[in-house]
Amino acid sequence: MNVPEDLRFAESHEWLRADGTVGITDHAQHELTDVVFVDLPEIGKQVAAGQVACVVESVKAASDIYAPVAGTVIAVNEAVRSNPALVNTAPYAEGWLFKLEPKDAAARETLKSPADYRAQIG
Repeated sequence: MNVPEDLRFAESHEWLRADGTVGITDHAQHELTDVVFVDLPEIGKQVAAGQVACVVESVKAASDIYAPVAGTVIAVNEAVRSNPALVNTAPYAEGWLFKLEPKDAAARETLKSPADYRAQIG
């Protein structure tokens, strides 16, 4: 599984980039199989760490996507609305979901390192 070194990871398989961009991991998209719908959060939505921020539906199941840190949604990826398969084909690039302005910039450091996330998924 692809686990980029520049990201931090939530136990629930979301990733967070230093700029506040959030998506689901390669492992998560692989487990979901074909993503067919993404229900993105509204811009301006305030989320707590671990709170449901949006929903991704696949041919297998609907899955809640949690905010890895507390903050305000400042952008959403409109491209995944019209092409949800981007979540499968490019989970760390074009398949990102939303962008947060974190309430506390240091909160990112409470998430798992790439090594810790690799250990979690085996």
